[in-house]
Amino acid sequence: MVQAASLFSQLLRHFSRAHFAELVLRHDAERYAKGFSCWTQFVAMLFCQLGRAESLREICNGLRSCLGKLYHLGIAQAPNKSVLSYANRQRPAALYRDLFYDSYDHFRAHGGLGRRKARFRFKNKLLSLDATVITLCLKLFPWAEYRRAKGGVKVHTLLDHDTYLPVFVDITTARQHESRIARTLQLNPDSIVAMDRAFIDYTLFHQWTCRRIYFVTREKQNAVYEVVESRAVPHAHPVEIRADQVIRLAGPQARRQCPDLLRRVVLWDEEKQREVVLLTNHLDFGATTIAAIYKDRWEIEIFFKALKQNLKVKTFVGTTENALAIQIWTALIAMLLLKWLHFLSQAGWSLSNLVALLRWNLFTYRELMEWLHDPYRNEPLVPRLEQLAFTGHGFGQPGALTTG
Repeated sequence: MVQAASLFSQLLRHFSRAHFAELVLRHDAERYAKGFSCWTQFVAMLFCQLGRAESLREICNGLRSCLGKLYHLGIAQAPNKSVLSYANRQRPAALYRDLFYDSYDHFRAHGGLGRRKARFRFKNKLLSLDATVITLCLKLFPWAEYRRAKGGVKVHTLLDHDTYLPVFVDITTARQHESRIARTLQLNPDSIVAMDRAFIDYTLFHQWTCRRIYFVTREKQNAVYEVVESRAVPHAHPVEIRADQVIRLAGPQARRQCPDLLRRVVLWDEEKQREVVLLTNHLDFGATTIAAIYKDRWEIEIFFKALKQNLKVKTFVGTTENALAIQIWTALIAMLLLKWLHFLSQAGWSLSNLVALLRWNLFTYRELMEWLHDPYRNEPLVPRLEQLAFTGHGFGQPGALTTG
């Protein structure tokens, strides 16, 4: 049976047009729109991500070449390059930020974003906090000055380990320090945050301890402390624990900022042949559990790698801060779709293979779930014709018409 909509159209059905219109009104995003809707802009930028278009010209020409298939995308015609460029400069990126968070809640509510890989006995919410730098050409992006001859932006991300997708994202210039973003987070009590030592902020650690929020991070190399208690270390475990201590910070300023008891866990990294020293305010978990929590922090690095390799966040089709933010937010929305497809697929393929095959088949007319489970079956899409046959006594003589 010939499908009435392309794969791209079926993906867009997961975004409610009515709710999208509400977001547009909330942000007053179509002021002075002159016929070019935010939905058309969203379709164009999502096509940029899923189709790997390298420029505004490729976005517009790619959609224009599929003119007969645009009706089911909810747009009448492909956008003009200058109009799309103007919209990316002027329309608020906050519209797409809110669309990402609402879409995340939608997919999460329907259980379509996967589940935690590592199995922990605790029921606490496990999160990872990190930032990735996207380097930019300073001549094209002078507002993103980072170093003398280099520009950049940081994508600060709080990753939920239940879905391995962000529950918080902030896009800043690369000069913004990570700890400033960490102070703005609104975390629930009993949450556990795994992070690198770039986020060490003793004042923040004291605030989190008072609010019963736990962290696991790397200890500073020059940290000064005194040992309050030494605990027995487990033996015959895949992770070699060399020390498990309860400590108190001894530096005058550090002790004033964080007077709480902390936990120092020393483990041996067999792969890199080095000691890793972890610092946490959780005094009850076993040392091996603390080590496993920090090891699972690697999932946020995997997320950044997948985002940069499979979507368009290293080169940009606009040079303004707003245009760059819109492209990053639409990349995150595209990642939601890809994670959902990858979770549902029965083909057993990698995320990179899924991205490549979807890019080549965006305007293929097949049922989405059928294509997802068996992408290589390619039956010809030939309409079933109903032919009329005459059953009379001869040509031109009256007789009954039947179908055959």
